[in-house]
Amino acid sequence: MLVSRVIVHLDTRVPALGPALRAAYRLYEWRLRREVAGGAMPRHLGIILDGNRRYGELRGISDTRALYGRGADKLDELLDWCGELGIPAVTLWAFSTDNLRRKPGEVLGILAAIEEKLRHLAEAARAGHRTVRVRVVGQRAGLPASLLEAIRAAEAASAHHRGLCLTIALAYGGRDEIADAVRALLAQRLEMGDTLDRAIEAISTDAIGRHLYSADLPDPDLIVRTSGEARLSGFLLWQSVYSEVYFSDVYWPAFRKIDFLRAIRSYQQRHRRYGL
Repeated sequence: MLVSRVIVHLDTRVPALGPALRAAYRLYEWRLRREVAGGAMPRHLGIILDGNRRYGELRGISDTRALYGRGADKLDELLDWCGELGIPAVTLWAFSTDNLRRKPGEVLGILAAIEEKLRHLAEAARAGHRTVRVRVVGQRAGLPASLLEAIRAAEAASAHHRGLCLTIALAYGGRDEIADAVRALLAQRLEMGDTLDRAIEAISTDAIGRHLYSADLPDPDLIVRTSGEARLSGFLLWQSVYSEVYFSDVYWPAFRKIDFLRAIRSYQQRHRRYGL
């Protein structure tokens, strides 16, 4: 009990661990792993990767590509953690449409780090090091050509894999997704020969749901946001109506397995009513 109290109350945003504290983390991680082992796991986990810039400020990292590269490298650990617990689908919000309004140098640095990670995912898929199926959702128009090529490579190299489904939301906004779904639905109905009035009549929640970016995935059971911000900012806006939400104080590049396990434990302790 004393170990868990110490861990919970530490400022874990930028950890600097000595040998004794590392041992305490390992013990606490083992305990958390036992606690969640027999419980229900999310079928679909959503994560808002937040806090990179604040992490960089505390760590003295000013190079955007290097900073966001640290966040991208955290993905490998996350995939391992999800694999251990048998979580079949993960959606990560890596870059929003609003992020495009940041300074051009910062945007290019972030996108370069994402591109590099996608290339690594493609290489791992081709080599058989991971059985993760990768796909990217969002508004691709306007993204750099080299990034678009990396997206295609990662999706093609992993398309035959039947392991964890990793969806990366890139140049993504929840309102944009819903608007795109409605446009796609109307376009489909008009292509089928419907009049505009009949196409409008065909609009329903189920019909819109079938045209979302990841329509084949179940709605997220759990959404985690790092950095301490307590809002979803439009992430999976349509799909999150009954999602459980967990806000972690830890900045994304410093996110640890114990933070991940605590989020899973919190999810398992909740009674889901689905509006009933």
